[in-house]
Amino acid sequence: MYAEGLNEMKPKASVIAQKLLNLYRQAHVIVGGWRAVNRVLVDEATPDVIAELQDLPTGKMLITHIKNLRSGETRMDTIARELLPYGGMMDETAISVAVANDDLDELINAIHTFVATEDGLRVFMSTPVIKQFGPEWILAAKNALADHPDELDKLDEIVRTWTAYNMWSAANEIINNPLTDRIRAQLQVDMPEYETYLPMFGDAGNQLLRRMHTVLSSMPNDANRTRTQPRPQDD
Repeated sequence: MYAEGLNEMKPKASVIAQKLLNLYRQAHVIVGGWRAVNRVLVDEATPDVIAELQDLPTGKMLITHIKNLRSGETRMDTIARELLPYGGMMDETAISVAVANDDLDELINAIHTFVATEDGLRVFMSTPVIKQFGPEWILAAKNALADHPDELDKLDEIVRTWTAYNMWSAANEIINNPLTDRIRAQLQVDMPEYETYLPMFGDAGNQLLRRMHTVLSSMPNDANRTRTQPRPQDD
């Protein structure tokens, strides 16, 4: 089943939370700096990840930074000085990540053969070079493709598809489980992301989005609705 496959590809919320903290603390040594890191923070900080960050050291600072990014208070290429990790004492320089030629060829081939379906996403995520990159595969792949603008554009399409499936999964988790005040509050912050990605699933996505809007104003009576797993539709 698709849901089982997605769970295999998607790390636990606690793992993602720790990864985001690591990116937050190491932005000064990542190619692309805050512009690259902030995009990942916004894309991957789902409500369950935000919940995990609450109890981690400097996690509350990161949550505030992510909220600032999503609201537009902070530009995607920067960070508020008072939220800089380590008080802003780290050197704002970047280092590159070396990728073997064979790995680069494999990455480019995986990008060009990608098909925007459930199976296509699973095949892409199972590519050895992507698995080698680990949880930071988006940043690592973008670093490796720094001199390949066409492939970078195609990678962005893959990331959007990957994010869409993750947003679909997160939305169903909210709809099918008891809604707490904290989750509802986080949903208000994340709603622009849901409004961006859920329509990619056509009528099913739009219907789910309407249900997401509904839960902002009332608690659902039935927390055990049947889930479906559509696929994003072509534009």
